[in-house]
Amino acid sequence: MEDTDYSDIEQGRLSQILQQLHQVLIQPIADLLPTEDTAKVIFMPQGSLFLIPFPALKDYSNKYLIEKHTILTAPSIQVLELTRQQQATVQQAALQEVLVLGNPTMPLHLRPLPGAEEEAIAIANLLQTQAITGGDGTKERIVNKMLQAKIIHLATHGLLDNDRGLGSAIALAPSDNDNGLLTAEEILDLNLKAELVVLSACDTGRGRLTGDGVIGLSRSFISAGVPSVLVSLWAIPDAPTASLMTEFYRTWQQQPDKAVALRQAMLVTMQQHPNPRDWAAFIIIGEAE
Repeated sequence: MEDTDYSDIEQGRLSQILQQLHQVLIQPIADLLPTEDTAKVIFMPQGSLFLIPFPALKDYSNKYLIEKHTILTAPSIQVLELTRQQQATVQQAALQEVLVLGNPTMPLHLRPLPGAEEEAIAIANLLQTQAITGGDGTKERIVNKMLQAKIIHLATHGLLDNDRGLGSAIALAPSDNDNGLLTAEEILDLNLKAELVVLSACDTGRGRLTGDGVIGLSRSFISAGVPSVLVSLWAIPDAPTASLMTEFYRTWQQQPDKAVALRQAMLVTMQQHPNPRDWAAFIIIGEAE
């Protein structure tokens, strides 16, 4: 399970796997789950269970879990306690800046992501700000803006470090001073007051698996002070991701619950892109409101 890449599995086989996982993980507790679809179900997965797309688990009637429940993830009780405290700190800071990055000039011969740029521009319009793209998205500039931002949306490449976790990185535009990679280790040293970080990039929820969750980008942002992080569990396709992200922000603007907004975005996206690998990669770690 540890090495499962759900984006690579043929649709029929994927459906079978999701039903088996539901049978093993959800069926034994199904009668304990809330009947109200907006009531939160918080998963605290152990080890490789952290990489399972819980929203896409499928019951005997072919209903996905996200169709019946609003889902959140926490690496542990201790991390959940930490994010609760951080939420209060963030609310006191009351920052107003919004940072939206899409398709920076890529380092290390990584391919450009025009879809990520379109996504960033659409989201920046919704959030009434300007998207940062191309050569403007340098590491120095983005890190400086992150320190002042209430919302951070990064649509770019994510680089995965399965061995150490802290070598996982976000691709930003290189400059004379650096190679453009912002690592999980560097993020740990930041003092952030953002209420939400969205990593709209491949594999940003992965890293080194431990008994206390995944050591990687998501944990680093939480340790740096962010109470809510939205990350992906596999390589995500451009068009469905742009659709899902736009719907997420549109819904979140109308009501304050991020988990409800992500659920709504998944339900809308699956209408056009029914394959779970196109809509089920994203999870919210931490606080919903």
